[in-house]
Amino acid sequence: MLTEGTPMLTWLMMAFIMLDYVFESVLDYLNARSWDLPTPPELTGLYDEQRYRKARSYHQAKARLSRISSTFSTILMLAFLYLKGFAWMYLWVDGVTAHPVAQALLFFGAFAVLSDIIGLPFEWYNIFVIEEKFGFNKMTWKTYLSDKLKGYLIGAVIGGTLLAAFAWFYQQTGALFWLYAWGLFTAFTLFFATFYTSLIVPLFNQLQPLEAGSLREKIEEYARKVSFPLHNIFIIDGSKRSTKANAYFSGLGSKKTIVLYDTLLKDHTEEELISILAHEVGHYKKKHIHQGMVISVLQTGLLLYILSVFIKEPMLTQALGLNSETAVFPIGLVAFSLLYSPISIVTGLMMNIFSRKNEFEADRFAKESTGTGEHLISSLKKLSANNLSNLQPDRWYVFFHYSHPPLLERVRALMK
Repeated sequence: MLTEGTPMLTWLMMAFIMLDYVFESVLDYLNARSWDLPTPPELTGLYDEQRYRKARSYHQAKARLSRISSTFSTILMLAFLYLKGFAWMYLWVDGVTAHPVAQALLFFGAFAVLSDIIGLPFEWYNIFVIEEKFGFNKMTWKTYLSDKLKGYLIGAVIGGTLLAAFAWFYQQTGALFWLYAWGLFTAFTLFFATFYTSLIVPLFNQLQPLEAGSLREKIEEYARKVSFPLHNIFIIDGSKRSTKANAYFSGLGSKKTIVLYDTLLKDHTEEELISILAHEVGHYKKKHIHQGMVISVLQTGLLLYILSVFIKEPMLTQALGLNSETAVFPIGLVAFSLLYSPISIVTGLMMNIFSRKNEFEADRFAKESTGTGEHLISSLKKLSANNLSNLQPDRWYVFFHYSHPPLLERVRALMK
């Protein structure tokens, strides 16, 4: 049965959603104005006039799509809350099964599928219109559909297993369910961090060991110099989806792996590639990976504890339109996530600050361990130019959204 009227808690959720929309719109507006700033001396020549116009047009197109998508999703969510859509969904689920774990799986599974279907037109337009128009997209419809099906399967298996265990803990272990869930999520985080590149990535991309030659010899020489136990250097076929380049470090223990995109090898000199690899090694040497995991685990524990305090309150269930004197787990979980959103913004902001600090430290390590910051500067400039990056994004937009410092700040730090 549905509640009558709209509780104050529901209006509070809707207010949070609207405030977030307005706040993000202001940040987007400020960031759009940053394209009018003159190019700083450190980045002179990175864009000629034609390429600058192309970069600006690219970001305008992305921003326009984001604005339409966020407006649509905000209106939809507000309507869904006002019309008690989550309660209607639960009543449908309750008519299918009375088992609490099965209810959670069906409820969130249906919501995930519905959300994905709604987002598909925006995703298609981004990949096959905007990214295609500006020369980035290399993904075929066959690859796209294959990725989607694999993503659904992985999400159903991994996400479904974790959700089922979470719901079961809630039903079986009482007030301490958050501790059991915390243990489960921590174990999964460690497992995923260790085996992501060896188990998940090969489902979507081909990983080839870096072949013997001058580059590998230089990389191995550098690894010996900095006492980095490097065993796994892979090249990933990122060019099958995009012309954009990247590199990343993953894994723990013997599974430590550095992955370089094939597009990176195409556009960079060996010295630049060594500097990029040195940056990734810097993350390991400075223990950024471990620190990030510890912080993530602690955040998860805090979140689960706060959830355990409020999840059994019937008012959360009633706030989403279900007239029940007892808490309903799936409904309460959604309500809690909406009310927790301001806190999650703060924790996300703190993680971005932490991440930007780590990037500066990794850059500094690369400069010190290779003896120069020149090659890292030139590689960062190439990456920014090739990706049509905004050279001077608005400082408030950076503060709230960037996990990496802007190019200008990194170049200036490396030039000191």
